[in-house]
Amino acid sequence: MTTTVAAYATPAAKAPLERTTIERRAVGEHDVLIDIAFVGICHSDIHQAREGWGEAIFPMVPGHEIAGVVTEVGPGVTKFTVGERVGVGCMVDSCRTCDNCRAGLEQYCAEGPVWTYNAVGKDGQPTYGGYAKNVVVDESYVVRIPDALSLDVAAPLLCAGITTYSPLRHWNAGPGRRVAVVGLGGLGHMGVQIAHALGAEVTVLSQSLRKKDDGLRLGADHYHATSDPATFQNLAGTFDLILNTVSAPLDFAAYFSLLRTDGAMVNVGLPEEPVQVDLRSLNGNRRSMSTSGIGGIAETQEMLDFCAEHDVAAEIELIRADQINDAYERVIAGDVRYRFVIDTATI
Repeated sequence: MTTTVAAYATPAAKAPLERTTIERRAVGEHDVLIDIAFVGICHSDIHQAREGWGEAIFPMVPGHEIAGVVTEVGPGVTKFTVGERVGVGCMVDSCRTCDNCRAGLEQYCAEGPVWTYNAVGKDGQPTYGGYAKNVVVDESYVVRIPDALSLDVAAPLLCAGITTYSPLRHWNAGPGRRVAVVGLGGLGHMGVQIAHALGAEVTVLSQSLRKKDDGLRLGADHYHATSDPATFQNLAGTFDLILNTVSAPLDFAAYFSLLRTDGAMVNVGLPEEPVQVDLRSLNGNRRSMSTSGIGGIAETQEMLDFCAEHDVAAEIELIRADQINDAYERVIAGDVRYRFVIDTATI
């Protein structure tokens, strides 16, 4: 038995999102029903709604930065009770048996995780995301939002927060380490705050100095414009880690030159087109280039607890549901500081 829920969906690639209804499954043995209070708009929502990353499933209800309150639990649920403040990120299931799943790396499930939207669940039905009034999710893929975080600013942490926290932790950002964050947008403004809270010396590398005051306020120690050729000359061999949060193509060789011996450049933005890398630009100092996805469920909970403890949260612009299409255009234009969040009461 299903329940009809109000939502915002796009009926086809590149079509505007519009108010509609979807069917949510009944609450099962280990499910929780979450009344969604707020949901963030991630650039990946736009990539997928417009088929920038390949063929997608329509109609599509985007949204994987979900924050709300539990309103019903299945009879087998042990982790959550009605009334708890919870979140759902980019995935809602995985195989649970592969080496990665057993290691708490569900995001790298060997069979592929079940994404929160634009995917097919184990029941054979398409998944629909958080641009909706509620969602039903297995308790194993739900996280608790600490009381110190308000739900509106916590919502973007479920993607932007964990997408930056996971590589910063994995590549040991902390005291004595120099970290550069490329781009000060939805991901970048979280990366700066988290790297600073971890104790690293943080530098922002942005196209211009337009957001310098924000970057320094958020915790950056230094801020440089990449449009200035002197930046790459002056910072050569400086960084242990470069966290690239932008999806646009870069002159990777120029950025590799900023790495110290054994330094790494980790890309969390995902371009729509393939990029080329000259391996010779990495070879000299045993530098490396990598990517990173989100984090596993346990690490996502760790990130939320860390953010609550260190007063780290997304900076948001709260919008009504009928402003989603305008918000998409503003994201593409870089006209947001720093994350749009939808008030789902307006759906």
